[in-house]
Amino acid sequence: MPFSSYFDMIIHKTTKDMKRIVGYFLAAFLGGLLSLASITYFQNDQLDRIQKIEALRAQNSQSNTTHQVSYGVPLESVDFADAAERTVNAVVHVKTTYELDGGYYSFDPIRHFFFGDGIYQKQPRFGAGAGSGVIMSDDGYIVTNNHVIDGATKVQVTTNDNRTLDAEVIGQDPSSDLALVKVEAADLPRIELGNSDNVRVGEWVLAVGNPFNLESTVTAGIVSAKGRDINILANGPNGASAVESFIQTDAAVNPGNSGGALVNSRGELIGINAAIKSNTGSYTGYSFAIPVNIVSKVVEDLLEYGAVQRGYLGVQIQNVTQELSNLEKLGVSDGVYVASTIDLGAAKEAGIKKGDVITHIAERKVKNVTEMQEQLSTFRPGDEILVSVIRGGNAINIPLTLRNQFGEAEVTPRKEVEIHEKLNALMENVDDETKELLDISSGVQIKELGSGKLRSAGMAQGFIITKVDQTVIKDKNHLIEVLESKKGGVLIEGIYPNGKRAYYGFGL
Repeated sequence: MPFSSYFDMIIHKTTKDMKRIVGYFLAAFLGGLLSLASITYFQNDQLDRIQKIEALRAQNSQSNTTHQVSYGVPLESVDFADAAERTVNAVVHVKTTYELDGGYYSFDPIRHFFFGDGIYQKQPRFGAGAGSGVIMSDDGYIVTNNHVIDGATKVQVTTNDNRTLDAEVIGQDPSSDLALVKVEAADLPRIELGNSDNVRVGEWVLAVGNPFNLESTVTAGIVSAKGRDINILANGPNGASAVESFIQTDAAVNPGNSGGALVNSRGELIGINAAIKSNTGSYTGYSFAIPVNIVSKVVEDLLEYGAVQRGYLGVQIQNVTQELSNLEKLGVSDGVYVASTIDLGAAKEAGIKKGDVITHIAERKVKNVTEMQEQLSTFRPGDEILVSVIRGGNAINIPLTLRNQFGEAEVTPRKEVEIHEKLNALMENVDDETKELLDISSGVQIKELGSGKLRSAGMAQGFIITKVDQTVIKDKNHLIEVLESKKGGVLIEGIYPNGKRAYYGFGL
């Protein structure tokens, strides 16, 4: 072979090898860049999560110290004179009138035979009730128990200086047994709020109210227990769980004390007296008050929104017991066990799983379902909180955004709440795949169905609402808007996922 040809062959081989080496180098370089970008992305994602957890931890910790309560007691003796003096003027006597039966027509044959006017109208009969209330603002807003004013045709309050004023019911929350009324007055003495989270078992307290119509009565005792669930409250009309996490005291409370104040030694409101545990109907040693942190939240909601806005996790839960802990190998002796998560719920969206044990809500330790409900009742839909769980023996912090019982992460106006209560269903806009499959342009699908108008009409879970009284429904907000404008009977048209069309009628 000529030397020049051999030399050309070597150069060609060398060039080919160089290209291969350069190709390997470029591939390695690009792969490194991709790996670095991936690592940076995941690190940033993890960093964002950590920063969010720390921000929520700081926010939740700060919100838990809104009110600082002093537990100082005079060294010489327990003297409640100052606390009583600051409190009695802010507690009112609530008097109610009830219509026992409406006026009705009756026929008396003897009277008709002798006088010719046997048909006559009987006048309605009225009953009366009484309780107590606490002035929350100097312009006349007063909180009391829902059972004190529920169903009343007339509500009056008598102040400690013997003024009697007509009261208007602003709002009610049966699930917490609280109600807000308003009187037309100015410069009323209001009560200072304490922080029920900081109340300690054994702390001295005063109960102020009007037992047996004995106005401005003050009794004393100690906090016997916290977080008591005595199963006396019914669930709300929309299926909302009752919130029972009472402060138990041995201060004497009797009929007429309901709605009155439970205060600490500084005269700060820490609860609203609500119930007694008794076989006789009178005090026998135990009384129960609604924590003021729940009270203030309910009052704010009724004032601002006209209805209570309660945040939900969207879980089926139960208390951790020793038996459950051994069976599921939980490794803990208290907390709240997650039996399941609910579609459209905040917990499922955030990553809480079946088998998790919830130990903290917003940095507050929760040992049972009652304590968890109490903490959640102070938040609204849309609030971001930190939930701590035990999973597989490891503690995990999970940030989530609370939703309402209808799966929405936003507060709901009163009129919309009323519609939701009547329907009692979890709904979501129908997805594109289902629309194409069923050849519909829009609609709202029923994901879960409780006792309400829809179930009573015969509707089943999965039904897709497409029309209301021939009005095409665009989405969930449009459905609520259309129903809000309706009175009397409505006709709903729609289709099931299997293609079966159906019509349902009911009254609003």
